[in-house]
Amino acid sequence: MNAHTHLASREKAREKRFSAYWKQSLNDVFADVAPYYDSANRVASLGLWRWFLSRFIAVINVRPGERVLDVCAGTNAIGIALLQHEPSLEVHAMDRSAAMQEVGQQRACARGLRIQSVIGDVHKLPFPNDHFDVVTLQFASRHLRVKTVFEEIHRVLKPGGRFCHCDMLRPDNPVVETIYYGYLRICLIFTGFLFRSGPAAMNSKRYFLDVLKMFYRADELSGILREIGYRDVSAKSLLGGMIGMHHATKSI
Repeated sequence: MNAHTHLASREKAREKRFSAYWKQSLNDVFADVAPYYDSANRVASLGLWRWFLSRFIAVINVRPGERVLDVCAGTNAIGIALLQHEPSLEVHAMDRSAAMQEVGQQRACARGLRIQSVIGDVHKLPFPNDHFDVVTLQFASRHLRVKTVFEEIHRVLKPGGRFCHCDMLRPDNPVVETIYYGYLRICLIFTGFLFRSGPAAMNSKRYFLDVLKMFYRADELSGILREIGYRDVSAKSLLGGMIGMHHATKSI
C-alpha cells in the first residue's frame, strides 16, 4: 500500500468510526467545557499552554494589515494573541460551537479587540475563493475530516497565502506514544473532576483517546498538505512529536 492509499484509507476509517460522534455529541462537549476551557488547558498542559501558544504565533508571523481566518477558533486564543501582536489585522473566527465563541467574544471585547465571528461547519467555509492572507487552525483537526478542511482552507487562501496548523499528533516513538496516552487518560479524569464537568464531557474520555490514536503523525499531515497542492510545507515537532506545527503556502 503506497502512502497516498494508506492516508486515504486512514481518513475513511476515521470518518466511519467517529462521524456520528462528530455530528451529534461533540458540540455538547464543547458547550459543557466552554466556561473553563482555557483553565483546563493550562492545567492539562502542566502550565505549558502559553508556551505552546507563543511558539505557534511565531510560526504564523503575520504582517500589518493582513486578513486572517482562525478556523475552529474556540475561545479566540489565536485571534487575541495575533491582534495583541499586530493590531492592524482583520481577524475572522469560525467555530461550530456558539458557546465557545461566546466566551471568545467576551475575552476579545474585554481587551478592546474586534474579531468577526461566524458559527458554522468548517468543512464548508462561507468565504469566497482567494480571500485570506493567513488561515490558522489549532488543536481541532483530530475532530475533523482533515483533507476536506485543508482543501477548503486552500480554496479561501489568496495565492501566496499561508496556512498555519497546530495540534496534538500521534508520536513516532512507540514508548513516547504509550506514555502520552497514559498521561492523557489520567489528565482527562483529573480535569473532569477538578472543573466539575457535566455528563457530556465526562463521557467523552474514551473518545478523546481513541480519536488521537487514529490521528496522524507530523510527516503524514505534511503528505496530505502536499497532496492537496500546498507548497513549502514545513513541520516542527514538540515534546517528542506529541505536538506538531505545520506551515504551508498556496501556490502563486
